[in-house]
Amino acid sequence: MPDTPVPPTTPVPLSALLARTDLGLRQIAGPPEADVHWVHTSEMADPYPYLLGGELLLTAGVQLTDPERYAARVAEAGAAALGFGVTPVYDTVPAALVDACERHGLPLLEVPPTTTFTAIARAVWGLMTQARHHELRRVSQAQQGLASAAARPDPVPAVLHQLATRLGGWAGLLAPEGAALQAAGRDPSPRASAALRHLAAVVAPGTPGSPASATDTSADAHLAAYALAGPQGLVLGIVAEGREPGDHTIAGVASVLLSLLTAPRQGAGEAARSAALVRLLLGAAPGEVAPLLGAAPWTVVHARGEGAPPDLGSPLVDADDGHARVLVPGGQEVGPRPGWTLGVSAPVAADGLAAADAQAARALRRAEAARTALVRHRTGGYASLVDPEEAAAYARQLLAPLSEPLLTTLRTWLSLHGSWDRTAVALGVHRNTVRQRLARCAALLDADLDDMDVRTELWLALRGAGGSAESHSGQCE
Repeated sequence: MPDTPVPPTTPVPLSALLARTDLGLRQIAGPPEADVHWVHTSEMADPYPYLLGGELLLTAGVQLTDPERYAARVAEAGAAALGFGVTPVYDTVPAALVDACERHGLPLLEVPPTTTFTAIARAVWGLMTQARHHELRRVSQAQQGLASAAARPDPVPAVLHQLATRLGGWAGLLAPEGAALQAAGRDPSPRASAALRHLAAVVAPGTPGSPASATDTSADAHLAAYALAGPQGLVLGIVAEGREPGDHTIAGVASVLLSLLTAPRQGAGEAARSAALVRLLLGAAPGEVAPLLGAAPWTVVHARGEGAPPDLGSPLVDADDGHARVLVPGGQEVGPRPGWTLGVSAPVAADGLAAADAQAARALRRAEAARTALVRHRTGGYASLVDPEEAAAYARQLLAPLSEPLLTTLRTWLSLHGSWDRTAVALGVHRNTVRQRLARCAALLDADLDDMDVRTELWLALRGAGGSAESHSGQCE
């Protein structure tokens, strides 16, 4: 059977669970080390179909008839360990089960009668919560340390030293062929160094289909390689004794910082944008980095088409499978591009980019619906979100049963918030005439004029139809 994927939870070492004296658990078979990802209780004769892998399976052996097959199936499913509760079915853990678990490398725990399965599950979730909090604190502290190192006069060696310290190993900046240009930490063994050079070639930038990162093990050392962005083709290499939760996140932050630090020298504007990116990656709010992006207006463009993303005069492009988002600085004019449909936002300050992104997405949808090359976001409230021609066509259809003076009466009555008396005065007719006309409108439209949703739709339709009423077939009075 292929390796069973385990749930994406923070693992709990089996030793930590055994150390809980209040549970009284005792391991009686299997290897001493295992990672528990969750807890599952089952009294099925064959729990294999219900296991996802990585769980501590708890059972009292209600349907245990074949210990050998039972242990084999649990181990094959990828369970982390088996907990067997003594009493009420068995007074002791069956010896045949102990032997089977030992043969199949499945840790077996004896659960005393005084410990409930619920208490074990609660203990596992509590340990998971503690481990997750520890991971978050560790990542946060590492991010702060890396950010401080990047601000030093010698940022690249400082970042590598900080990374090697945090991961407890060696970190190096590798050339495309795998040679270490700069490094920090304990020197790896020749065997690990050779394996790391091979791993660096796997992720080397510019290689078609190469991944952004890769990991491997060599002689009990954990290896990782991260491709750095930029034309130099550099790679961040890491050698550590083990791998803890959060290591990938810490290394990812370091790779972004090193990508920026090793990039060709930038102008003042590009450097400020890089600083803004770093701060966003380290948890700053968009409003805090807005001053670094400048006060000039920005325009967001959503584009859909085929081939290379459209050249809009900006390097800030996010392209993926026929769809591109482009951040155009400085109020540059955006025009149509052959083969692409564009939606363009209104110019905004840096702290309004999220709203502009939504504007551009809506504009692109309108452009695709209208089969036009480019649509710009229109300002002016809710009415601006609707195409004027489409609104006018819908209004003509909705109001077709009404003719004058019903249209004028309805428009006036709605504009005066449904006041009969004020409508009568405005039109110079008796209030009963207003009531009769509106009753006729309600009948012809088959609508409840007391419903606010109906009133709102009719008011928008009357506005979409224009200020003057058109003549339609229908009865007046």
